[in-house]
Amino acid sequence: MERKLATIMVGDFVGSTPAMQADEETALARVVLGLEMVSSCVQRHGGRVFNTAGDAILAEFDSPVNALKSAIEARSLMASAPGLSPRDMRFGIHLADVVCVNDDLRGDGVNIAARLQQGAEPGEIDVSGALFQHVRRVSPCTFSDLGERVFKGLSEPIQVLRVSASMDRHVFQKAPTVPAPQTAFRANSIAVVPFRTGPTDDEDQTFLAEGLSEDIIHELGMIRSLFVSSRTASSMLNTEDPVEIGKALGVRYVLTGAVRKLGPRVRLNVSLSNTTDGGLVWSDRIQRPFDELLDAMEDIVARVAATVYGRIDHAEIGAARQKRPENMSAYEYYLRGLEKHRMGGVADHYAYEAREWFKRSQAADPGFARPIAMEICAWSYLPDFDLPTAARLLNRAMELDGSDPELHRIFGVVQIKLNRDYEASRRHHETALRLAPNDAYIVGRCAAFYTFVGEAERALELLTHAETLDPFLPVWIIEERVAALYALGQFAEMNDEARSLNFQTRRSRLYRAAGRVARGDVERAQQLVQEALADDPALSTAYVETQELFSDAGILLTLLDRLKQAGLPTAPAEDPAYANLTRLVSGD
Repeated sequence: MERKLATIMVGDFVGSTPAMQADEETALARVVLGLEMVSSCVQRHGGRVFNTAGDAILAEFDSPVNALKSAIEARSLMASAPGLSPRDMRFGIHLADVVCVNDDLRGDGVNIAARLQQGAEPGEIDVSGALFQHVRRVSPCTFSDLGERVFKGLSEPIQVLRVSASMDRHVFQKAPTVPAPQTAFRANSIAVVPFRTGPTDDEDQTFLAEGLSEDIIHELGMIRSLFVSSRTASSMLNTEDPVEIGKALGVRYVLTGAVRKLGPRVRLNVSLSNTTDGGLVWSDRIQRPFDELLDAMEDIVARVAATVYGRIDHAEIGAARQKRPENMSAYEYYLRGLEKHRMGGVADHYAYEAREWFKRSQAADPGFARPIAMEICAWSYLPDFDLPTAARLLNRAMELDGSDPELHRIFGVVQIKLNRDYEASRRHHETALRLAPNDAYIVGRCAAFYTFVGEAERALELLTHAETLDPFLPVWIIEERVAALYALGQFAEMNDEARSLNFQTRRSRLYRAAGRVARGDVERAQQLVQEALADDPALSTAYVETQELFSDAGILLTLLDRLKQAGLPTAPAEDPAYANLTRLVSGD
């Protein structure tokens, strides 16, 4: 028997049997329309329907992420389809080894997906823990952990997670929106491929490999003379072939490496290759005590910069360097916190764990500023986030080290949300751009500030630069471009830009809806809002207030009015965000 690893999605139309007893023809038409919509979404995201059973549909995908996108999109589109509701379908998704019988798939993997679907509530998408482990680093959505469940006919319990809303912008989000492009080569350019953990790929050392890779990218990105491809772009390539990476990212050099911590010592193997013919420029094997790891990293950064640029001012390298920790335990805790923070937007427990590691880092070295900034970033995803406390902690971090661009960017956002102090926010965003002119995330997120203060053309310029640094176009770049085009009143172009996403987010749909109202198409705007509410039933004007921080209260008021016309619920009076929303709109 032929076997293969596949992602199985089972969708079932809810309540079709009693509906057919009441009105067979109408119910059958609804079922057929619903299943056709699901089938279309499956095909659009690279899947294949391999079986149907009455009012159920079974599909396979090579990509777990594409299976998720398919189910999420199908649920949202059913919200705007005539006679259908997002509660008409429920889905189960599982990743497993399955048996191929001609064009059909069978086995426990298919059965588990079916059991997940049967256990899901109407309108919900439940997935197995096995699938979650594969998508948690590249997920387009958040999840709620339902714990382990025992299903009929299965001998072992299955961990079940429920798909929640699409994920908001996140520094480590790796869900690309376009395939790898062919990019022109740029001078003085380099990509850093995420380091491996060595021949055994020990998961416990993943935090060290990924953390060091990102720190090297970060340090190189702060050198103005270099063009450094973004961390997310480099990680999306499933190859270490320098020639292929060069073609995809438009860089002339590629840095690869492996790292392994052996007790108190660390071993680094690092190689720099050119992308013209893949030839090795230099390689180095470094073994040092863990306490000397940062010295080794400084040597690597300096050597890479000198090779790529030819001749570089060492003062520039020194000026770009952030304050280093005095205690290497603090640095290890910080890297472990980053490992959890990578998934902090996917499930709350990762954000809680990240905060704990960042706090341990601060306790180990009270003078180390970076974990303070990252703790605030992780905390912002949790329901108990408190802006005044965050501002106080950020002030302390700024006193310790004012050279961290992400610290400045975060503080710039807090200054607006807490005090509506746009001048202070401008200073912090401009400092972040000066410190990290070649960090795609910093550049792209700083663009949002210029949109909100009425300088959307400047925002578009920054987004164009971010796109060159990260040609895969992660979702947040396109979202920020959509917001800038809306602010300029270019609604048709904005709609085209939003539709270029290979999956729609809450934010993209809401801007499209507001643009449709502005052009007089309220009916289509209402459909878009219904699709957004299918993704996040708790969505209201409070969400818009937390996202769209326009300095001109009139622009925000118009945006909210258009969305209300499109059917977006207003924030309830008991919602903590309601008072802020009222204050912002009134201009008090």
